[in-house]
Amino acid sequence: MSKITAAITAVGGYVPDFVLTNKALETMVETNDEWITTRTGIKERRILKEDGKGTSFLAIKAAEDLIQKKGLDPKEIDLVIVCTATPDMKAAATAAYTATQIGAVNAFSYDLEAACSSFLFGMSTASAYIESGRYKKILLIGADKNSSFINYKDRATCIIFGDGAGAVLFEPNEEGLGLQDELLKSNGEGRDFLQATYGGSSYPINENTYKEGKHYIFQDGKTVFKNAVFNMADVSERIMQRNQLTNDDIAWLVAHQANKRIIDATANRINLEDEKVMMNIQRYGNTTSATLPLLLYDYESQLKKGDKIIFAAFGGGFTWGSIYLKWAYNS
Repeated sequence: MSKITAAITAVGGYVPDFVLTNKALETMVETNDEWITTRTGIKERRILKEDGKGTSFLAIKAAEDLIQKKGLDPKEIDLVIVCTATPDMKAAATAAYTATQIGAVNAFSYDLEAACSSFLFGMSTASAYIESGRYKKILLIGADKNSSFINYKDRATCIIFGDGAGAVLFEPNEEGLGLQDELLKSNGEGRDFLQATYGGSSYPINENTYKEGKHYIFQDGKTVFKNAVFNMADVSERIMQRNQLTNDDIAWLVAHQANKRIIDATANRINLEDEKVMMNIQRYGNTTSATLPLLLYDYESQLKKGDKIIFAAFGGGFTWGSIYLKWAYNS
């Protein structure tokens, strides 16, 4: 009997209709289009504006897109994982609500949070469940409504983040396709440099902290940038070396869309040509947990069965890692 591997067999995605351009941000904070584009590569981002709609709305839309495209009966889904740094609410799992709303009534579900590395870590988790042989269909969703904790008077963060969601279906594969190897890392000393401090159990929100805007996300941009450049490139190079891969072997780099300069540094480290680097940061900004699946969503038509793909991400905490995967189908 062939070894069971975990392969991606379908992709879905969703971004809100409202487009927040760099020109619009010029009216809100001291910045300009050239400054943002030069430093980040971002031209616009999508924002979920409707009151009462949170991350679950984005996740449900992405899941429904996948279900419709795949012709999947949601009752066949065994597990729903929602990777997110912006859950709808505390205590109640966003994944549980998402699963119920899409009709995945036979699935168990939970949230997974590792900042911008959440989807990457979720790929590892979903694959392990599939490889165990206990589960056949796992829906992995990356979704974040980052606008819910952004201060649009803070130039350091408001130019970067957008809202969106992407979803993939993991299923067993006996052709040797799917997830091949992973190298995942974390370092808790990094949490001082990228965090949404107040609102967690260590720092509950009160009237004073709310007035002072301490519930918004904080980022020490220089420190985060330095660590992201080194660590994303490092693990990507190491996983290629471990699997004896050259740049000629790799069809695509799927890198977290936080900053174009970080993506370029990772590609340069593994000597990968620009045409092999998936890029949509210019349209969506940093959608945190959604960047990797949204890249697959945008590039799905260009992916071919057997393509060797390197995934890489870096997030607050710090968390980071790389995954080597072989694509399992032709669109």
